Amino acid sequence: MESIIKERLLSNAEAIFGSQIEANLVQFQMTRKDVAGDLTLVLFPFVKILRTSPQEVGEKIGAFLKQEFAFIESVEVVNGFLNIIYNETFWIDRLTKIASDENFGASEPNSKPLKMVEYSSPNTNKPLHLGHLRNIFLGASVAEILKTNGHKVIKTQIINDRGIHICKSMLAWEKFSPVNEKGERETPANTGVKGDKLVGKYYVEFDKHFNTEANQIIQQWEAGEVSGYPSAILEEFRKFAAAREGKDEKAVKGLNDKIKDLAKNQTTLLREAKDMLVKWEARDPQVYLLWSTMNSWVYEGFDATYKSMGVDFDTLYYESDTFLLGKDIVIEGLQKGVFYRKDDGSVWIDLTEDGLDEKLVLRSDGTAVYMTQDIGTAVDRYKDFPDLDGIIYTVGNEQDYHFKVLFLILQKMGYAWAENCMHLSYGMVDLPSGKMKSREGTVVDADDLMAEVVAAATEMTKERGHLDGMTDQEKENLYRQIGMGGLKYYLLKVDPKKRMMYNPEESIELNGNTGPFIQYAYARIQSLLAKSDGEELNFDASKITLNPEEKEIIKQLDLLPSIIDEAAKELSPALIANYTFELVKTYNSFYQSVYILNEPAVDAKRMRLTLSKNVAKVVKLTMRLLGVEVPSRM
Repeated sequence: MESIIKERLLSNAEAIFGSQIEANLVQFQMTRKDVAGDLTLVLFPFVKILRTSPQEVGEKIGAFLKQEFAFIESVEVVNGFLNIIYNETFWIDRLTKIASDENFGASEPNSKPLKMVEYSSPNTNKPLHLGHLRNIFLGASVAEILKTNGHKVIKTQIINDRGIHICKSMLAWEKFSPVNEKGERETPANTGVKGDKLVGKYYVEFDKHFNTEANQIIQQWEAGEVSGYPSAILEEFRKFAAAREGKDEKAVKGLNDKIKDLAKNQTTLLREAKDMLVKWEARDPQVYLLWSTMNSWVYEGFDATYKSMGVDFDTLYYESDTFLLGKDIVIEGLQKGVFYRKDDGSVWIDLTEDGLDEKLVLRSDGTAVYMTQDIGTAVDRYKDFPDLDGIIYTVGNEQDYHFKVLFLILQKMGYAWAENCMHLSYGMVDLPSGKMKSREGTVVDADDLMAEVVAAATEMTKERGHLDGMTDQEKENLYRQIGMGGLKYYLLKVDPKKRMMYNPEESIELNGNTGPFIQYAYARIQSLLAKSDGEELNFDASKITLNPEEKEIIKQLDLLPSIIDEAAKELSPALIANYTFELVKTYNSFYQSVYILNEPAVDAKRMRLTLSKNVAKVVKLTMRLLGVEVPSRM
């Protein structure tokens, strides 16, 4: 209605205001719950035009609207706002239209430009963890919201399958993997360990030995055993060591961390890992075979995890492919003067005039960095999909600066489409036990967490009962739906920009703003409709008098298209989640306060069943946008 009322005000501006007005002066907002009204018009922009009080402005506009629209029952001016109240016929008509539209809330498919949504994008040196879950569920949900909003959508990920971190796992497996009686090192096949977990084990193993060697070097330096180390490094060490004198505990720790960084760069382990990376980029046969073998283990593990999550991708990109294109673009940029080469051979870009800093794009040994491959990946994607309107990168907010630099580099290279690239930045996920560190092996494994929430949902559901007549397979599916629904909903209900605390126990509770709370409401409606024995839902509108809760439910249902539109613009599944929670809360209050199946008035009964059926329809849609299944029975 907002657009219709706005159009009528603009087209009659001469008669109302004495002159044409700008469209942005017509501002609507939701009516406050403590006053009567279905829509509120802000009056302050018109006070200056009419040169009178807000009360008189409101009365004049209100009189015009009542004359123009039969569905406006009354208007009320309150403190500079015009509250518009629709009549009962309007709301009953809205319910009828919602009920007649099976695709209510969704825009015409493929009616809007193509968007690419990148999410997950893991490293192949460790399994997926809790942080990945928020990333993956967020990206997958945004893709579904955009698609429902009418966009063509490509779901993708860039698999970070190369780099020094990958070489660390490879080197550790070569050096530290035990050999069995057959002379075989550990593999997923001979250990039964999931491939991504096995490779992740050796990433942790590398770090343990890496730290041990670094500590040994520091002990040597502290003891004066400095033979064989570069004089510049030793000078830095002595400077930091001397600076510790008289400093407090926090300052000493900071200086010791700097000393440890110096020592780490002198370890044989890091040197061997760097040598392995150079060999990999030169396609050394032995290194390349090891890399492809270990990555294949990881891909198989990832695929199993994605299946458990219920997410997928339309196309995949691999850093091992796109970094080559990125290096070519960097060389091209050197020739254009976009980049410059330092004396050590490394290539940089100077962004200080843009308020940023200097950024490395190629190391002195010619190997690529993350920025190199991200440049290549972006260009590759636009080559693959020429009609692409924009790329949405779902990446944590610790990479905010990285993406500012990436988009600016692409623009300086002359790629106009870079202006349509967006970083969907999200906050980290904490647990009551604290932060996670993958190198130290203290992450919360995604597979383990999903198994735990499903196990907790299983126990909770068995305790409640209500499973009579269900097969074992149906029960197992229900446990999975509740557990995974609780996990996804909990991670998505918080504004993506905010850091959040994930509470596994709370996520599967049947009360509060949780997935199971909403799932239970849907199952309750399915049970209600089943008991109605397929009764006709046609009703005589002239015999209906809506109570406040019924009217409120219809109002909330009617908001769905605008909620989806806003969620698509804001890239925020939290708007969908919290809309659904409010709808279900209102419906539950209605369900508890009126008769439905036992309502003696046939038309009132049918209207309430229609209302219930359409609440379920909307809940099923909104939960699907969050990647959450809704069971018909709980």
